[in-house]
Amino acid sequence: MMKYLRITLAIVFALALKPSVHAQGWPESYEGVMLQGFYWDSFDATNWTVLKGQAEELGQYFSLVWLPQSANCGGTSMGYDDLYWFSNYNSSFGNEDELRSLIQAFKDKGIGTIADVVVNHRKSNNGWFGFPSETYKGVTYSMSSTDVCSDDDEGKAQTEADRLGVALGNPDTGEGWNGMRDLDHTSENVQKCVKAYLDFLINELGYEGFRYDMVKGYDGSYTKLYNESSKPKFSVGECWDGTPTIRKWIDATSKTSAAFDFQFRFTVRNAANGGDWTMLGKTNDGNWPLVSSNYESGDYRRYAVTFVENHDTERRSNAEQDPLKKDTLAANAYLLSMPGTPCVFLTHWLDCKQDIKSMIDVRRLVGVTNQSSVLNFASAAKYYAVRTIGNNGRMLCVVGPEADSYTPNGQWVRVLRGYHYAYYLTPDQNTAWIDRASGHYEDSFVATITALSTNPETQLVYTTDGTAPSSTNGMKCASGTTVTIPAEKTTTLQVALLTGGVVSGLQERVYEVSATKPETVVIPDFCVRTEDEVCAFFEAPSTWTNTICCWAWTDSPADNFTYSQRHNWPGVDCTYLGNAANGHKVWKWTWDGTL
Repeated sequence: MMKYLRITLAIVFALALKPSVHAQGWPESYEGVMLQGFYWDSFDATNWTVLKGQAEELGQYFSLVWLPQSANCGGTSMGYDDLYWFSNYNSSFGNEDELRSLIQAFKDKGIGTIADVVVNHRKSNNGWFGFPSETYKGVTYSMSSTDVCSDDDEGKAQTEADRLGVALGNPDTGEGWNGMRDLDHTSENVQKCVKAYLDFLINELGYEGFRYDMVKGYDGSYTKLYNESSKPKFSVGECWDGTPTIRKWIDATSKTSAAFDFQFRFTVRNAANGGDWTMLGKTNDGNWPLVSSNYESGDYRRYAVTFVENHDTERRSNAEQDPLKKDTLAANAYLLSMPGTPCVFLTHWLDCKQDIKSMIDVRRLVGVTNQSSVLNFASAAKYYAVRTIGNNGRMLCVVGPEADSYTPNGQWVRVLRGYHYAYYLTPDQNTAWIDRASGHYEDSFVATITALSTNPETQLVYTTDGTAPSSTNGMKCASGTTVTIPAEKTTTLQVALLTGGVVSGLQERVYEVSATKPETVVIPDFCVRTEDEVCAFFEAPSTWTNTICCWAWTDSPADNFTYSQRHNWPGVDCTYLGNAANGHKVWKWTWDGTL
């Protein structure tokens, strides 16, 4: 009895010493994958009701989904001109009831919802310094001119304050930004309002964490202050800069927040756009990616949220923010094989869903975490190979246009292959493997099944009728066998290792195969192509007010159909023709015949 009591006390004592999960900034050895659940102007495609309808599928692959700022901004908006914090959640993506229903649906499927938090600046709606007055939990929160940085808008705020005869706050503790009022985070009132706002997001709406926008606009110590008050499970900052600056910002938050690894994104972009995959093992202008173990000032992998594209980088065209122009699959294959917490961009998910699902399946099987170790295996202009060690084994990722030309030694078994990428695992996984992910397919296809076993006598056994494979049930076959999945039906494929009559390492996929009926497309009469003309017509949403540009190329950099000395990215201007029946603008691009 005494022995039992002493053991119990030891356990209680150990738990008491364990640090609070809410002070972590980002969990240790985290295996989750994040999705950015929107892109620029995706109001219809990613409204709260549409995303709720995808909760079942998203929950099978993503642990976190990042939403745009979800409150009303006084008009059509992506949320970065935030106005209301407590009282009005009728946004461009839906109303408050729909938002709450979405967050709960995500939670029911194991998804934590990440709020886009914009507190560097705030929109005014009653003159230069007039902000909404709002009540939360019986307390009224309001801001005034003294909550605005004295150097806001490069002196324009001071000019307006002098005209009105009002006082301003202290100078900005970070970089200034024109367009809205930069908030003075040294102000106790600003701190009180922000803390209450974050409490509202967590405890009232049900968000699990924050993506802080434009964190270079105020000192990182305030993110620490706000996180310690609101206790989010996840926090990540948009610190768009070189690695030393990002690392210093994480330190300034006392590691209560992770940060997006912009240098990871830039190295992937450099490799893909430049056609030189050795860039993955190099710095970007002297900056190692935050997630890289080569970075000399410490291991920040735990606090690195990696990505290869986002809503900003996709749509901007200057040299620093150059979009990923090709090899989306290879970029995501590299992203999902590396440490850090990968954040998949929604357009990539929608365009490459089945490949990305399979990549995540491999990542999970191996148990890759945000703190896994990596080793460069091989590097050449046309391919790059990297090994990652997870909690459950090892994987090898090879990316680049000649990924197939690199053959690793016999200890590796290829389990996944796609356009310019391949994944390999080691036989000691001791499991069966299916290379096609579960989900919806439009036509019949073949799935390759593989045996990962150290026993040369092991074979595979599979069924397609939903029954469990065994030594007496199912088809026996060798590793590398392909199984045809028929059209117009749902098939449950189960595959297992069979060694000496014993079944192990079972894997299952459920495939729903049905043709997707295409939308009826009515081609306007003004879409006219002359004889021998090489052209394309584009339908753009009515909210797209800028001129549409076209950039067309093949895998060869020389075959760029929109490049000349006068035109570089984003390409040549298209010609506006008119509006389609649905109100969308229709544009035309015509090739001038030059490369």
